[in-house]
Amino acid sequence: MVIFEHLQLPLSVQKAIDELGFTHPTPIQVKALPVILSGRDVMAIAQTGTGKTFAYLLPLLKQWKFQKIDTPRVLILVPTRELVVQVHEEIEKLTKYMSVRSLAVYGGVNINTQKANIYEGLDIVVGTPGRVMDLALDNVLRFDTVQKLVIDEFDEILNLGFRVQLTSILSMMKAKRQNILFSATMTEEVDEILDEYFEFPEEVSLAPSGTPLEKIEQRVYHVPNFLTKINLLKHFLEDDAYSRILIFVNSKRLADFVLESLEEDFPDQFGAIHSNKTQNYRLNTMELFQNGELRGIVTTDIMARGLDISDITHVINLQFPETSEQYIHRIGRTGRADKEGIAISFIVPKEEEDFIETEVLMQKEVTILPIPEEVHIEERRLEFEKDHKKVKFLLKRPKKEGGEAFHEKSDKNKKVNLGGPGKRTPRKTAPRNRAVEKKRAAKRKKR
Repeated sequence: MVIFEHLQLPLSVQKAIDELGFTHPTPIQVKALPVILSGRDVMAIAQTGTGKTFAYLLPLLKQWKFQKIDTPRVLILVPTRELVVQVHEEIEKLTKYMSVRSLAVYGGVNINTQKANIYEGLDIVVGTPGRVMDLALDNVLRFDTVQKLVIDEFDEILNLGFRVQLTSILSMMKAKRQNILFSATMTEEVDEILDEYFEFPEEVSLAPSGTPLEKIEQRVYHVPNFLTKINLLKHFLEDDAYSRILIFVNSKRLADFVLESLEEDFPDQFGAIHSNKTQNYRLNTMELFQNGELRGIVTTDIMARGLDISDITHVINLQFPETSEQYIHRIGRTGRADKEGIAISFIVPKEEEDFIETEVLMQKEVTILPIPEEVHIEERRLEFEKDHKKVKFLLKRPKKEGGEAFHEKSDKNKKVNLGGPGKRTPRKTAPRNRAVEKKRAAKRKKR
């Protein structure tokens, strides 16, 4: 079995890894290392939770040499602010005994502080495409010396609508660089960008798209409506085995609704993370959860990708995701680092078709379990679950005396369009006042 010593990393990096307690590299880390070291463009496909961050950081640091420049040599683009923070933290851990200056840039915080940090000089920038683009347009962040471009969670960056920013950044960069691309899935949009901007990247594939992690036990419950889902969730939370939980929903509004519902029975045990929350709130909630001060987080798909949150015991899909691939990413938050995990999905009738498509993608049948008898089945449905039929409203107009359906137009509104101005009859002028005309004529004679 391969151990980190076999990779012949610099002593400074190996010492940092030893202090982190890591012994064996993951398969994607072993497989990607020689390809990235070759200097060729790389397109790596690996499912979530396989150690992708170290897979590109280790070869970058293995090749690291001191250069007397103050502009970035490595640019790393990731889809979310939380992932920026996480990747930056991993860089700081690995470069603890190296002279490497790194910076995390993302929206939601003061851009002037980030500008000041860039002016001080740096080697590695990790950022979201939006904030990196803002800094580049202000001519603060320059790409002249970038030798390595890493795009992590490539497919998710495109899914979140960052294609324009991404292609703009690519067009600003010099052609002579190595591109290191990591993605969990290969989509048509990813293929289009590859064809247009990258030259024959070598593919490193660890698992087919949609392959679930084998260490995750999957369960499904069929429920009639969302309020019954809440009751079933609360029933499970009575068990202390549900100790570190991620609860996924499909909208920000429902995330807040679920959190409020949980506060009634489990006060101060849960937090919520979605894009409407401030950056400080999101980072504080993540920190509390990582430290074990929160039992779980209610979130949208903003936390489905890339984030390495340790020891998640359960992932609960309170709503089934809109795509089968997203289901894979969600459940991949548990069962990480060779640990067991449980993924539970609550399915209403509308979601059954999406659930079946996911089973086909995974080539795996998920166990369907009955709702426990003690769980109360709600009759009421929330507003978003109701079928809203279009209703035609007839405008009733008051009838005139004599039974006519509509009022006649007033005379002044009975206008007829006669075509152009040349076809209109000349307007009749009003008769002039003769006394006024005589006075005007007398004045003209005096002049």
